[in-house]
Amino acid sequence: METTQQNNDEIEIDLLELLHVLWSKALVIFLTAAAAGLAVMLVTQLFLTPRYQSTTKMYILTKQNSDTLTSSDLQASEQLTQDCAQMIRSRQVAEAVISNLNLDMKASELLEKISVETSTDTRIITIHAEDSDPYLACSIANSVRDLAAHEIQNVMNIEAANVFETANIPETPVGPSTVRNTLIGAALGFVAAVAVILISYLMNDTIRTADDVERYLHLSMLGIIPLAETETGNTRKMKAKRRR
Repeated sequence: METTQQNNDEIEIDLLELLHVLWSKALVIFLTAAAAGLAVMLVTQLFLTPRYQSTTKMYILTKQNSDTLTSSDLQASEQLTQDCAQMIRSRQVAEAVISNLNLDMKASELLEKISVETSTDTRIITIHAEDSDPYLACSIANSVRDLAAHEIQNVMNIEAANVFETANIPETPVGPSTVRNTLIGAALGFVAAVAVILISYLMNDTIRTADDVERYLHLSMLGIIPLAETETGNTRKMKAKRRR
């Protein structure tokens, strides 16, 4: 029981020492985190290209056997919405958009700029297009909507895929987020500083105090010979060599 209690005390003392070391280096940790956050902020603002997002919406309606819109027509339209969303992001639609806008990119590259959203219990499909040029983002969104509507009507035998909302010309970028990147950079700088300080402390096996001698070498100190305040650094080194 005594041995267990001693080990627990040593672990507690070690943890307190680690906390003390970190606290003594708090200024260094803070400055490192601030410098990392500032560096990431400058990189985000100066070197990363802003992205603009334009949004358009389309309304899906299945074919009807009469002039009256029934509940079965609504249910069938809702079931087809997910299929329509998949067709919007198809290679055929992407290639048609590239040809229509004379874009210099592959279909896979264009599809990376397009995202589609569908909501539960609705027949409205939202199409997002992102690009560094806000006007091009708007053109891509509208072109994807129109060409996808034509493709959907031909393939899926749908009555109409009408325009619910035309694409807008975005005024503010959606990314990259300067605030988010700055916080992430500051957090990484904080973690890196703490890791370096802890590793340096744990790897340093230098005996600095009498307590270190008793703790690590398990030897009892008979006495301590203090150095006079008037002794220079060279004198101290010479005395240390003579004692050896």
